[in-house]
Amino acid sequence: MVVMKMKFPFQKRVQLAKGLWLLSLSATVAGALTFSLGCILKTELLRRAEVMDNSNIHVVPNTLMIVGLASLGINYFASKICQDALDAGQFPRWKNFLKPYFAISSFFTVLMLLAVIMSFAMTGSLEFSLKVGLRNGIRFYKDTDTPGRCFQKQNIDYLQMAFECCGNNDFRDWFEVQWISNRYLDFNSKEVKDRIKSNVDGRYLVDGVPFSCCNPTSPRPCIQYQLTNNTAHYNYDYQTEELNIYLRGCREALVNYYMGLMNTIGTAVLSVFLLQGSVLVSLRFLQTSMEAVAGQENTEIETEGYLLEKGVKETVMEFVDPLMKFLLFTNKVEEAGAILV
Repeated sequence: MVVMKMKFPFQKRVQLAKGLWLLSLSATVAGALTFSLGCILKTELLRRAEVMDNSNIHVVPNTLMIVGLASLGINYFASKICQDALDAGQFPRWKNFLKPYFAISSFFTVLMLLAVIMSFAMTGSLEFSLKVGLRNGIRFYKDTDTPGRCFQKQNIDYLQMAFECCGNNDFRDWFEVQWISNRYLDFNSKEVKDRIKSNVDGRYLVDGVPFSCCNPTSPRPCIQYQLTNNTAHYNYDYQTEELNIYLRGCREALVNYYMGLMNTIGTAVLSVFLLQGSVLVSLRFLQTSMEAVAGQENTEIETEGYLLEKGVKETVMEFVDPLMKFLLFTNKVEEAGAILV
């Protein structure tokens, strides 16, 4: 069953070719934009790599860069096909090229849609990666003399100041780790000895936070030590007073930032996907309407164009069957090789 059959007089074919040429140029620019957005997202993720536990989230920018580059090639050939469609004598040379062209183009267009879906659906993976990465970053904050961790303190401090956040979940995360290096502790001090002895693991834990947690917009000088001790500060109540440090955790701040960025990019790439889909659909109509002109003396006759020569299921199986046969053949070859070995 032919899908979406339409009649194309000569003038309509010319208009379709010209319009598609402009559309393919627009899609080329959109492809370059997609690649650029992928690069921007990749760069932003790499900037905070030290507080991310894994690189699974990089599948989104990597996919965007791949489909962006593929889109440049797809739309370049689409523009060349449109130009030759205006000359009935030139168009037949594309006949053997168009079938693999549509298969490859459809694959990358679907991949673009998957990138859009992933950009909206990666919240859980991003949050888990940041949870583990930030927890490790806070734990290694004091290790300024340890190779590979020398810049961990600097990175965490810059992060907390830039995103106006403190800790992983909140500022209390700093109470659970020793974030002051032993080299800066006076082990002759009774207070230091008592704190270390009171901890099972022998760590120096304080109810304080690094300076980078201080909120500069607070009218009160920053209180970053003895946060839970009301008697240590004048006119201070830990339970009721709004503390003059950042209350939001860095995981929440980073998830909001990156998901906002990916959602914006996803919306832009969705527009590119619709544009790319329009190019492929229009090119298919142009191809099928021009095939009827081949071999005709009068090239200005009215022809019919269609989207699919068969039903959707039959068309999909036409491409899937050869692939399945190839995979089956490959599997048999591997099994034969294993038996010989």
